[in-house]
Amino acid sequence: MEWKHGSLPYFISDDKQLLEKEQICQWLQTTYWAAERSTEMIVKGIENSLCFGLYAESGQAGFVRVVSDYATFSWVCDVYIDPAHRGVGLGKWMMEVVVTHPAIRQTSMTLATRDAHGLYEQYGFIRREMMRRIAGS
Repeated sequence: MEWKHGSLPYFISDDKQLLEKEQICQWLQTTYWAAERSTEMIVKGIENSLCFGLYAESGQAGFVRVVSDYATFSWVCDVYIDPAHRGVGLGKWMMEVVVTHPAIRQTSMTLATRDAHGLYEQYGFIRREMMRRIAGS
């Protein structure tokens, strides 16, 4: 599926063929949550998830990945907007597209973040404690 922004020259697509995987790896490897992931790990995650790319005329400008069973549960992760494209509401638009996507809108959604709580709360996310098992434990 594809979504166009009404007033800005951007579009969002869930077509994985459009994803610029090298760019996504570079972005994610600069974040606090994915800096330790290898390129191979990031690419495998993309291959096994519902992904959304945000695109400008110059190329990919953002990314969101959703891990889901498509029935009851979705984990929203790897939300990233290129710094050159921040500040015009693209993160809000991407979250609106994610939470209304027909394949997952009926699922309970979870995400984890150290920041941007206000953004996610606008889309129904509630802060709660969560238990976690670290891979290899």
